[in-house]
Amino acid sequence: MLQLLFGSILLSLVHAAIPNHWLPVVAIGKAEKWSQRETLMVAGISGFAHTLSTVVVGIVIGSIGITLSSNYEVISEKIAPALLIFLGLIYLVIDRFNNKKHTHGIETGEVNNRSKWAIIVSLALAMFLSPCLEIEAYYFQAATAGWKGILMVSVVYVCITLAGMLFLVYLASKGVRAIRSHFLDHHEKLLSGIVLILLGVFALFVHF
Repeated sequence: MLQLLFGSILLSLVHAAIPNHWLPVVAIGKAEKWSQRETLMVAGISGFAHTLSTVVVGIVIGSIGITLSSNYEVISEKIAPALLIFLGLIYLVIDRFNNKKHTHGIETGEVNNRSKWAIIVSLALAMFLSPCLEIEAYYFQAATAGWKGILMVSVVYVCITLAGMLFLVYLASKGVRAIRSHFLDHHEKLLSGIVLILLGVFALFVHF
């Protein structure tokens, strides 16, 4: 459980910091001249939609993992961590050969002709339909601790992701220019890959 808690916090922090999870809301808020409160509200709605779909898919993956791990101990100790490492390596390759922005399908162009709620629904739907694969893979590892592990990962992920997104939106809406998002914007998969590999190696060789 301690390993899962540490991994959940680390992945959630990286996930929340990715600019394309919160920057489009800031850009649209400025274009629409929303107040800070309205911008934070929209960020909360879209962020919750994103975390909701990720958790729903994660629970399905976790339930499969529980079924498998209850029958085969090797899955818990070897295969689940190996999957994290494998996925991490895939992310490193993707970052190396296909360095494109991770936009969740959100467009930040001209939106002045749309109503406020149409914009909110569009953002929320785009985020809901784009659950994050990094966290989904970790649910398979969480399954090794049973439903308690899955519940812990879900709670940590939702709380940290939403809090992180709202905090960054708040800073950006205040005009803080110290947030340098260029590296994260272009290398989110590199960071996610490194984190997944480290977590997989840790799970393989360290057992409490």
